[in-house]
Amino acid sequence: MAKMHADEADVDPDLVHRLLAAQFPQWSGLPITRVVSAGTVNAMFRLGDDLAVRLPLISSGAADIDNDQRWLPKLAPHLPVAIPEAIAIGEPAEGYPWRWSVSRWLTGCNPQVDALTEPEDLAIDLAEFITALRAIDPAGGPELSRSGPLADRDEATRAAIDASDNLIDTDALRAIWAELVAVPGEAPRAWAHGDLSPGNVLIDQGRLRAVIDFGAFGVGDPTVDLIVAWNLLPAAARPILRAALDVDDATWARGKGWALSISVIQLPYYQHTNPALAANSRHVLEQLIADHQRVGRTNPAR
Repeated sequence: MAKMHADEADVDPDLVHRLLAAQFPQWSGLPITRVVSAGTVNAMFRLGDDLAVRLPLISSGAADIDNDQRWLPKLAPHLPVAIPEAIAIGEPAEGYPWRWSVSRWLTGCNPQVDALTEPEDLAIDLAEFITALRAIDPAGGPELSRSGPLADRDEATRAAIDASDNLIDTDALRAIWAELVAVPGEAPRAWAHGDLSPGNVLIDQGRLRAVIDFGAFGVGDPTVDLIVAWNLLPAAARPILRAALDVDDATWARGKGWALSISVIQLPYYQHTNPALAANSRHVLEQLIADHQRVGRTNPAR
């Protein structure tokens, strides 16, 4: 698999086997298979039928192991679907520099954006998950990494639009971003997943079964979780999600802003090293452009 980052660690099934043999020999005889995903911070390996091994790929992901261990057991009882459950934490060894985890394998599959069988029902499921997560007491929780005013992302977003000139209609994106970045407001602080994307959602028979990869989660302005309206749901299902979450015009517009900013930053960075993520980023941007063309403007007053 192509490296996505200059400082990315080398990981493969042989490394996982050696780590397990030294630290958790009870599992070292199980088959190990790398999970193909659009993930950018962690590598996942299936271990036998019932377990998974998660290894951070870059230093910024190393803290995820400790955050997951501390917070996910507190969140899980309040959520309507399964989330990751670590059952063992490994230590740096065999030339691998960070802590890593063994967790229970969660069943389900990542949804195919253009092939959802029950998109309206999935929209309701996602709204129920987001609502339940936001209702959990936020006291003491880690800071949400994707939070705060969109203006804080203005410079990086405009630079990424410039870098995407040959990849997407950047004139349209500049116009849309200029409107969205100016939308005021902030939602009350609450828990948010921070990266609700097709690669972090597991479905079964069209319905939400689990949400994984809480590497970006935390407490802050939870508007970022609205990105799932554009990176996964078709246009017809978006109003269902919006109504179920009771989202006002300004918050919906800021959700679009988060979707645009995240996707346009990802598109040029991952276009060669993570084609699946780049393709979804392009999909999001195309959906936003289509939304803009459909209503004429993204102004929340309309």
